[in-house]
Amino acid sequence: MRPTRRAVVLAGLGVVVALLPAAVHSGLWPLWPAYLTAFALALGNDALHTPRRRDLTAAAIVPDILYLGRGGQTANLILHLPSRRPVTVEIVADVAGCLAPQPALFVRLGETSRNGGSFDVPLVPTRRGRATVERLWLRWQGPLGLMSSMTRVKVNRKLVVAADLQPVRSLAVRLADPGVFRTGLRIERGSYGGGLELDSLREHVPGDDSRHIDWKASAHHRKLVIRQGRAERGQQVLIAVDSGHLMNEPLAGMPKLDHAVQAALLLTYLSLRSGDRVGWVAFDSRVRNWIEPQAGVRAFQLFGRMASRIAYSDEATDFSLGLTELSQRLGRRSRIVVLTDFLDALGAERMIESLSRLSRRHVVVFVALHDPRIAEIAGIADTAVLSDDHVALSRAAVAGALLRDRGLVLRRLARLGVRAVDAAPAQVAPWLIDTCLDRKSRWAA
Repeated sequence: MRPTRRAVVLAGLGVVVALLPAAVHSGLWPLWPAYLTAFALALGNDALHTPRRRDLTAAAIVPDILYLGRGGQTANLILHLPSRRPVTVEIVADVAGCLAPQPALFVRLGETSRNGGSFDVPLVPTRRGRATVERLWLRWQGPLGLMSSMTRVKVNRKLVVAADLQPVRSLAVRLADPGVFRTGLRIERGSYGGGLELDSLREHVPGDDSRHIDWKASAHHRKLVIRQGRAERGQQVLIAVDSGHLMNEPLAGMPKLDHAVQAALLLTYLSLRSGDRVGWVAFDSRVRNWIEPQAGVRAFQLFGRMASRIAYSDEATDFSLGLTELSQRLGRRSRIVVLTDFLDALGAERMIESLSRLSRRHVVVFVALHDPRIAEIAGIADTAVLSDDHVALSRAAVAGALLRDRGLVLRRLARLGVRAVDAAPAQVAPWLIDTCLDRKSRWAA
């Protein structure tokens, strides 16, 4: 038990009262002993009515696993503190590893239950890996707030932070049209050749799109013939996740790498459901993780386990080596989705060169994760000029240069035939669904 800050302030005020006889009038000397007596009585009363540490009973229940990006994850603390009056207890969790320190939690005992209660202590993971809840610190004060008691509850519970697979299915159902899942699962004929695989030929009728005329068949039959297509089945999709050091930067509450992994999981689940074969690769200076293209929704669990094993790397990404090795492992033409990030146009030169070589044989989709705050900073340039804020103006100029460089890189990739986007984390999943699934019948063969 120890004095609180309030008690220290009141003790300091007593010094001022003691100086009043000398500074104002000698007749004020009785104020000092009166103040001292009142302060001592208040301090003693507070100490007498403050619950003792030995009376506290506490137990903490910590989950074995937490999921990155999922809210509302807690440890359960059961308290029992006998007291004749309501007591406010301050709780602070001492955590290590992949858990972020949280503000103190204040709970009220003695209002709904005389002896205690059960309370949830927030646990917020910042990245995948291992974490530890070492101890819980508890502190409460007396009725006047002059004395406090503090104790600790040893926990020493180790837990694992893993990628969250649960929202993938719900997000897939919410964002994807049900017809996408049927695409490729059974033969779907389209009179206007919407699919990539040839289903049949028929005679041309007025109103048919001339782009779907099969000229060789027309020459053979000596009349115009239309190709009827069906949705291509068993396409091969390869998702390449950059795990280099740039992807370790935090963005919207978790590293860019984990945003990329979540988007990859969503695309994997939808592609498997639509009948495609899906493979994964994670690379930095070299290929770190690899899964051969798999088919069937049951394979999704394999990708989920790999998502938790992709490590945060301190090495720079070597696109030349990583994408070249990837191309060598692919035996057939595929759709390759690259999830990454870059700093500027100069640093992206080798990346563009590697993607250019890859796009000669494969259909390449490029996704860069950007921080929306860069656009916000660039947008305050006019305000900074008017307010003569040189620091804000410099930051806006740098942010504007970064945005121009990123736009230049995207335009160069587009000229190479690469479908490219620079998107915030919340925009990546809808864009991938629209580009890779809803329009799958329009991919070049």
